[in-house]
Amino acid sequence: MKTVTLDVRSPGDAMAGLAATWKGDKAKTSARISFASPEVLWRVLTQKRWELLKALCGAGPVSIREAARRVGRDVKAVHGDVTALLNAGVIDRTEDGRIVFPFDAVKVEFLLQAA
Repeated sequence: MKTVTLDVRSPGDAMAGLAATWKGDKAKTSARISFASPEVLWRVLTQKRWELLKALCGAGPVSIREAARRVGRDVKAVHGDVTALLNAGVIDRTEDGRIVFPFDAVKVEFLLQAA
């Protein structure tokens, strides 16, 4: 199963993870998409976009029209959400224009601490 972790990390921590990946350190390497704060994570991953990600998990490349059909929404609204997820680097576009979320599972990870 190919899993991605959505997490909240400082830019420095995210760059350290990138450096470990670049150097080939398998022990520190895993699929991660990092956000600068919980607020940014929730701004990008709205309820509708989360539903879209669930529909795309393990589905392989699909058209935006097919993605809209899977979540029961109109194509124009899904297109807007797809654009936001593409811009955030959460999903990818294939060479033939379809969209893909290349993971079978998602783990969300962040820590809430007292101020």
